[in-house]
Amino acid sequence: MAKRTILAPVLILLGVYLILNQGGSLGPGTIFATFWPTLFVIPLGLFFHWLYFSMIGRGIGLLVPGGILLTAGIVSQIAMLFGNWSTMWPGFILAVAVGLFELYWFGGRNKWLLIPINILTVISLLFFSVMSIGTMLNSLSFIQPFVAIVLIMGGAWIIVGRKKRM
Repeated sequence: MAKRTILAPVLILLGVYLILNQGGSLGPGTIFATFWPTLFVIPLGLFFHWLYFSMIGRGIGLLVPGGILLTAGIVSQIAMLFGNWSTMWPGFILAVAVGLFELYWFGGRNKWLLIPINILTVISLLFFSVMSIGTMLNSLSFIQPFVAIVLIMGGAWIIVGRKKRM
């Protein structure tokens, strides 16, 4: 059972990598450089979670680093696979919010923990949306002259339209 649990995600990730990296080189160094979050960071986060849940409620402090490492590992792996670090960096802010949320959820439900959790989550989502919009606009840079013409015409129409009404 344990072999299947470990082997299945490894094979899936390797298959996804081969699909995304068609024609690229494939060697131990390339695999290590691409899957370092899956090899080191995510298992460490899962290890902290396993420690907490195997101790049946003791060691509540294990959830904060466990949640941070697990979320940071997932964010890093997505960024490594798709090469989008410039868009994914707010995930590290969200990682702290996830760690604190686990402390809140499995701990004593201290309502004061919700303040930093909500602040960090909102900041992370705000940065995610700003970075995503920026990336999307950069990919549409070929239509920039058309957007500029539309904006100029819109501004001119507003100015001319006001003069006629007065």
